[in-house]
Amino acid sequence: MRLRSLRTRLTVILGLIVLGAITVVYLAVVPPLEGQLREQALDGLQERARGQIAPLAETVTGDVPQEQVRARVRRAAVRTGARVTLLDVASGTQGQGLSLGVDSQPGMGPPGAELTFAEAAGRSRRTARGTEPSDRGRVAEVAVPLFDGSDVARIAVFTDDLGAVDANVALIRRRMLIWGAIALAVALAAGSLVARALSQRVRRLEGAARKVAAGDFSGRVDVDSEDELGRLAAAFADMQRQLAQLQQARAQFIATASHELRTPVFSLGGFLELLADEELDEATRRHFVEQVRGQVDRLRKLTTELLDLSRMEAGALELRTEPTDLGALAREVAAELGPRLAGHGSCIDVRVPRDAVEVECDPERVAQVLRILMDNALVHTAQGTAIRVGAERHDGTVRVGVTDAGAGIHRATMPHIFEPFYTHNDEAQGAGLGLAIASELAGHMGGRLSVASRPGATTFTLELPA
Repeated sequence: MRLRSLRTRLTVILGLIVLGAITVVYLAVVPPLEGQLREQALDGLQERARGQIAPLAETVTGDVPQEQVRARVRRAAVRTGARVTLLDVASGTQGQGLSLGVDSQPGMGPPGAELTFAEAAGRSRRTARGTEPSDRGRVAEVAVPLFDGSDVARIAVFTDDLGAVDANVALIRRRMLIWGAIALAVALAAGSLVARALSQRVRRLEGAARKVAAGDFSGRVDVDSEDELGRLAAAFADMQRQLAQLQQARAQFIATASHELRTPVFSLGGFLELLADEELDEATRRHFVEQVRGQVDRLRKLTTELLDLSRMEAGALELRTEPTDLGALAREVAAELGPRLAGHGSCIDVRVPRDAVEVECDPERVAQVLRILMDNALVHTAQGTAIRVGAERHDGTVRVGVTDAGAGIHRATMPHIFEPFYTHNDEAQGAGLGLAIASELAGHMGGRLSVASRPGATTFTLELPA
């Protein structure tokens, strides 16, 4: 588990990144630097050798005594600070052959292990240079052909040790490796500390998440920074707060729904016991049957409303949109409430201009909202109260308003008017779910439901996108 932990992986990744950077820097610096230093050594050797070629070129004729040739070779070696060797060139059936002529350091053995560049100078008839290994380490070598007429008679080889160059390169390589190892160790230590701090913050979020998963919303997540983890902690704290509110609302909803269901069920049980009494007269029995029917209607309406509300909260509500004439739809809903209106001594005046009523919507759901609003107006107003339905287009929306001339809604109850199970009139019938369902339906249709109230005029407005 330690190898799979975030802290270990972050530390390893950071270490690999630093190690890769050190390797890239090493490969980008040391080999090119070594090559540049060797080229500089060859340039210097060739430049020094150029000034000694003329005296050595005069030795290709047989007129110069051997002692004078040796003297000139030694003088060239002193002036160039390099070993100077004259190689005699002999032509044969196998091509050119090289043999040792005069050497400024005769006791040191051959100047190079392979004499590669001397042979190249003889073949190309031009100066050749480069580095090659020898028994004393790698050496810089400059080979210059010396001509007798048009033929290459000798090769002057200038050889210089590259010990100083190799020592400098070795020093740079050693220091880069040492400081690279120190940088890697520091990076691993710093990465471990940073990864530890990050992993601790992640573990705190993990612990809080496990508490939330277990249903405990009391834990607090501190937002200790403004980075990505800080924003994640803020989002988590916001989610935790909303889940706590949702849990509280759900518990309250279940308690209220249980109470609302329990009341008609107990009432039904009581009426059924009374109906079992054989001594009841017919009028009393009919009265009890009417009460039972009323409680059954109340239960049917309550269960339907609870089902609609739960479907909307679960996002399982399906909308079937089509072009709809809101004026005709409002008149149909008003006609459905004819018996209620007659018993209430009221009428619904539908005033919807024909050029402002057609909209793409789900007619069944819009009718359900209008039905709830009209029924709400009948329930919460005195008999004979006038009710009016109107519609208008405004800023790309269609607004349908249901207005009653009742006493109005108290200002303190306005913020809670669309909450489930809330009723601002204790004597009103119903569970207080109608307006909550209407508001949810409006939201699902991309609109909203609002209310404005004053004594003598209360208007619920359904706003839909046109």
